[in-house]
This record gives sequence, C-alpha cells and structure tokens, in this order.
Amino acid sequence: MSCIRLTLATAAVVALVGCGHRMHHDHAGMRHGAMNPNAAATAPAKVTPSTPTLAGGYKKVEAPATAKLYFVNLGNGATVSSPVKVVFGLSGMGVAPAGIEKAGTGHHHLLVNVNEWDANAPLPANDNVRHFGAGQTEVSLDLKPGQHTLQLVLGDQNHIPHHPIVASERITITVK
Repeated sequence: MSCIRLTLATAAVVALVGCGHRMHHDHAGMRHGAMNPNAAATAPAKVTPSTPTLAGGYKKVEAPATAKLYFVNLGNGATVSSPVKVVFGLSGMGVAPAGIEKAGTGHHHLLVNVNEWDANAPLPANDNVRHFGAGQTEVSLDLKPGQHTLQLVLGDQNHIPHHPIVASERITITVK
C-alpha cells in the first residue's frame, strides 16, 4: 500500500514538474500560465453592499470572515490558450450543490466579463454568469482571443451571495 502511495505521489510530482507551464505560487495556491508581473491590477466590479436580510425577509446565509475564494491556477495578467482551464479554490468553507442548505457551504459562480452585480439577489444564469450548482470546482472555458475578466462568487443554496460576500479578486487574463 505505501509503495502505491509513493508511486502516485512521485507521478504527481513528475506531472507537475513536466507540465510545460511556467508555475508561480503565492498565498492563494498554485498559479499557472505565462504571467505578466507588470500587469496593472484589474478594477473591481461594482457590487451592491451586502445586507444580512433581503427586502422580502430572506435571511442570507452567513459566511465566516475567514472564508477565501480564489483562482488556483490563474492570476491577474496570465496569458493562456483556449480552452481555458479554470480551477476554483475555497478555504474556510465547504462546497455543497445548489438546493442543499448546509451551514458553512455554498457553490461556485464564475463571472466572465461582468462589470457589476447585485450581492442581494440570486446570481442570474447566462453566458457571463456561469453556475456550478452540482458542486463543481473547475471548468474548461472556450473563450475568444483577447482580454477577459474573471471573478468567482460563492452562492448559497438559492444562488444568493453570502453575507459577508465570499468572492475572489477580479482578474484579467489574455487568451491568445
């Protein structure tokens, strides 16, 4: 059994070392892709201030202040090829499918080229707001060449952002 674990661990190291990507590491996890260290910070999206209770009386799901949502394999200024693999990272909370009400959990939403969104309403499902209600933690996106902004937002069982909001930084990537 320990030989199998060692072999799998060795294979994982070999796969990471030989993956052909320049790898960068920071506090949020592993970063892949050709990074541009001189990339200007991406402007944050315009987001309505989060309220603990919505107008209709819906009490938003509470998120711990320590919860963090981030991109595991992409960073601001990355240059990538399409399809773009996007891996979601979450710490301080767990992932549960949409419709499942469980404290300390939520599911991912990926905002593509979204400049503003409402923190007090269900996130819409469309080409720019991608839902991962089955609990998925990664996706392969077909994006046209050019610059695109990406941001992750955690939603509760009803696709409503938590209070306080659990969202990643908004990054800009270039698809070649």
